Amino acid sequence: MPVILPVKGVYPKMGENCFVAPNATIVGDVVMGNECSIWFNAVVRGDVNSIRMGNKVNIQDGVVIHCTYEKTKTVIGNNVSVGHNAIIHGCTIEDDVLVGMGAIIMDNAHVGANTIIAAGAVVLEGTHIEKGTVYAGVPAKKIKDINMDLIRGEINRIADNYIMYASWFKEEEK
Repeated sequence: MPVILPVKGVYPKMGENCFVAPNATIVGDVVMGNECSIWFNAVVRGDVNSIRMGNKVNIQDGVVIHCTYEKTKTVIGNNVSVGHNAIIHGCTIEDDVLVGMGAIIMDNAHVGANTIIAAGAVVLEGTHIEKGTVYAGVPAKKIKDINMDLIRGEINRIADNYIMYASWFKEEEK
């Protein structure tokens, strides 16, 4: 069973058709939209501030999402995929974003819509990432602009695939 715990009387809330892996942890002031998935060994800690996720968000294996006490909440838009072992901390991620495996996004960073953060990238505190771009490296720097075909193709494909993957586990539960 996943660990889903209140903090100071505030329980996590999930939308419709969400999947939470048996060893995932979700605590405190966390609100998830519809068709979200929290995968194996992921930790979503809304204990010191709030975490808000839109619809069709997938938080893959080993991801840690947190926020900063009395300073920065974490906001994740719709149709966002957060790759394995990424760290999302006290930042805002707009709609239609792919965060690559092992990437780190720090406090007060703002990731614009239709963006890819490459695997292993480190988005430093306070960085503003313009919409429709690819950022990579340590610290993360703009590599190129993205054309809309890539957004419609790759970013949507990954988000849709994770809804399908989650359905496999729901079938097994029946």
